[in-house]
Amino acid sequence: MKTLLRLLLKSQHQRNRSGPAQTEKGMTLVELLVGSIMAFLIITPMLTFVVDMLNTDRREQVKSNTEQDIQAAADFISQDLSQAIYIYDNNPATTSTPTTTPTGIPAIRSQLPAPANGTPILVFWKQQPRKNSIPYNPKVAETVKPKTCDTNPGKCDDTYVLSLVAYYQFKETDPNSIWCQPSGGTCPTRIARYEITDGIRNPNAASIADLYYSDTETKDTQRRDPAFNPDFDFTKPTVNVTVPTELTKPQSGATKPQVLVNYIDHTKNSDTALLGTECRTALGNPIDQRTATPIGETTLKVTDTEGINSFYACVNTEKNIARVTIRGNSLRRIQANDADFKTTSSAFFPITTVQVKGLGGYGK
Repeated sequence: MKTLLRLLLKSQHQRNRSGPAQTEKGMTLVELLVGSIMAFLIITPMLTFVVDMLNTDRREQVKSNTEQDIQAAADFISQDLSQAIYIYDNNPATTSTPTTTPTGIPAIRSQLPAPANGTPILVFWKQQPRKNSIPYNPKVAETVKPKTCDTNPGKCDDTYVLSLVAYYQFKETDPNSIWCQPSGGTCPTRIARYEITDGIRNPNAASIADLYYSDTETKDTQRRDPAFNPDFDFTKPTVNVTVPTELTKPQSGATKPQVLVNYIDHTKNSDTALLGTECRTALGNPIDQRTATPIGETTLKVTDTEGINSFYACVNTEKNIARVTIRGNSLRRIQANDADFKTTSSAFFPITTVQVKGLGGYGK
């Protein structure tokens, strides 16, 4: 009995020393709601700021990419034009206009590639170098041919061949095309290049039939494009430009456009219209030396038929000068809609211009 009483007293004493029982207390529903609202008010502006910053960064990036792309395209065209011997303007005269000498693209349109939705903007003849490609004398030519010049050092010379170069502006109509991404909306336009090249001619040919080396004596790059017309003469620059029946042959460069740059602006509105005197002003109000009269804007300016004017050329054929202008569209890289040119967003439509004088004459 004493032992039991002692245990009860000891237990009571321990409870008194441990103090009152502790209770756990959490957040009330009101406190949780207030905290959530405060977090929302703080985090939402921060997220909006981050999203805006990312969108701005993305726009600046595509703007920079577009500027670089069109500048690279302009540089390529400039280098190409520097070898030009004859540049076609937009003179509307044709062979059926006896009072005016045909000099322009309209006179040779039927002799150029005719791709769907493509418009020729810049067309010219150039000299294309062919290094170490022709035996340097008839004696060497008996055993060495253009195809084997590389394996016979010191026995061949460099030469040149003629090339007809044409830059086209293509308007894409397929919204699912790789050239129209992101899909939907109006597709951007693009610039592509065609080249139709002569082959290496045999200086020792005994007849016209032997004008060119045979296929067994040449490499692919040394052979004549089937659409190249051997009868072309610079004194008649709109005659025998190509062999029209061969323009669709798969072996011809006329069927192999090389895309130079995409995302060229597609917009046609009042903001993209030209003033009407750009080319005359840019080229210094040129005078036709044959008639001593000013060359008209219509003759100098070569642009698309729809008035987009995002890729056009000002050409003075007499002086062998061309001024090329390209306008890109960086907005179309990231959005299918609301990507038309506006003066308020002109920063996203970079423009570059190059003016080049060609060689000035065949063989110069």
